[in-house]
Amino acid sequence: MLPRYCILLVCSFFCLISFLNAYSKDFYIAAVYEHHTILNQNSTALTDRKSALEFMSQNLGIYEKQVTAAARKHAQIIVFPEDGIHGFNYTRSSIYPFLDFLPASNLRPWNPCLEPHRFNDTEVLQRLSCMAAKGRMYVVANLGTKVPCQRLNSPCPPDGRYQFNTNVVFSNNGTLVASYFKKNLYFELAFDTPPENQCVVFDTPFASRFGLFTCFDILFYEPAIRLIEKHMVKHVLYPTAWMNQLPLLSAIQIQRAFATATGINLLAANVHHTQIGMTGSGIYSPTKSSFYYDMTSENGKLLVENVPVDPSWETPVSDHEEIYTTQKIRYGDSCEMPINLVSMKLPFQHQTPPYLFQAQMMYDNFTFIPLLTNEGTIQVCAASLCCYLSYTKTLLANELYAFGVFDGLHTVHGTYYLQICALVKCGGLEPETCGHEVTEAGTVIHYQLWGNFTTNHIFPILLTSDVMLDLPSFWGWKNNLCYMNNTRMSSGLVTAALYGRWYERD
Repeated sequence: MLPRYCILLVCSFFCLISFLNAYSKDFYIAAVYEHHTILNQNSTALTDRKSALEFMSQNLGIYEKQVTAAARKHAQIIVFPEDGIHGFNYTRSSIYPFLDFLPASNLRPWNPCLEPHRFNDTEVLQRLSCMAAKGRMYVVANLGTKVPCQRLNSPCPPDGRYQFNTNVVFSNNGTLVASYFKKNLYFELAFDTPPENQCVVFDTPFASRFGLFTCFDILFYEPAIRLIEKHMVKHVLYPTAWMNQLPLLSAIQIQRAFATATGINLLAANVHHTQIGMTGSGIYSPTKSSFYYDMTSENGKLLVENVPVDPSWETPVSDHEEIYTTQKIRYGDSCEMPINLVSMKLPFQHQTPPYLFQAQMMYDNFTFIPLLTNEGTIQVCAASLCCYLSYTKTLLANELYAFGVFDGLHTVHGTYYLQICALVKCGGLEPETCGHEVTEAGTVIHYQLWGNFTTNHIFPILLTSDVMLDLPSFWGWKNNLCYMNNTRMSSGLVTAALYGRWYERD
């Protein structure tokens, strides 16, 4: 008969095993790698396939090391960034030797690692496939691919082939299980827009309903929102090569906001090149973030985190807190200021309320009103959108903040319709600095902001000093108004915004 302490030990062991099994069913382990891409310094020059493969092998070698590192941490899936293998700034002709042939779906299933000679010009796919098999994990990567087409088919380019910016997914045995062609290209002359919309969805043994899209796609209904609204995707794989643009569109801002607004998990991998403002990767569930943002070095970064199999298990930040009515607005509607101006030498002090001014932010002409008091409730309107803000500054610094609105078509570096209510720290004490890029702030503000948005697609953005992410205390809809608030801030506020996309008006 076993001694009592042995029985207790055995029971504890089986309890631990049961706990770990239950835990593994609730979470999976995901990795993303922010890659400092080795770039082709002669990307517009013509070369041959052999030379192109030798160049890409340098980046693929780094990928292999990261898969090994992720495997040591028991990762089940890893995501690599857009343009991470061949780089960028190619022409249509110069990128051709860097393209792999991608077989059509009717020629699959295919395991390139086990069947390397089945198709020509698939060396990159073979290497990615072998990485997945060796690491025993799903591998998600971005590369350029070529697909032959018939000139009789009118969208077919004159050279008889499509060239696509492509995401591929390999299973943990190396089988190609999914591929996606980027739809919303961003000044990518080397690639074609796919002739048909794609919504790519697949399942894994550890979680179901994965979808994927690339970089600029995140700002558009097709395919990003359709995947979630029509195909019930819970996990998004997101290779990107994103150039940060504060105060509203740094990589981690839009990544965090997308996961929060849609209630999904987002695995986002960016390239890392600080000279062109590229950094910002993360693993996001609806209410948690693990991210990397570093503009001080050129180091890559591997992130590995537990991710909930069902993101709806998390406690949402959406709730219904009391919001103010428009009758409580004290200034911004030509009413008197509630308290005296703060003691800063500002150009507004000799003006008549409501101190409205125009300034460029993200290339759009915002209408702003400054926060000239330590607390107050204000409003500002443009076109059909009115934005309201109630705030209290709990820690003061000699900084100017402004509350702005934009309701219109954005036309620079892309064309898309926006509705935005945004509280931002200005670059200086002059109104023309409102909308400038800012990374540090000392003023702590508790606030609630809301607006009468026409679109239902609103993304809550909250950024604090030193480019740190935060979540609103609450956000959601009440009385046909979308709102967000935060009453627990402890860091200086850089940006608090409701970023609305009116897709139908694009």
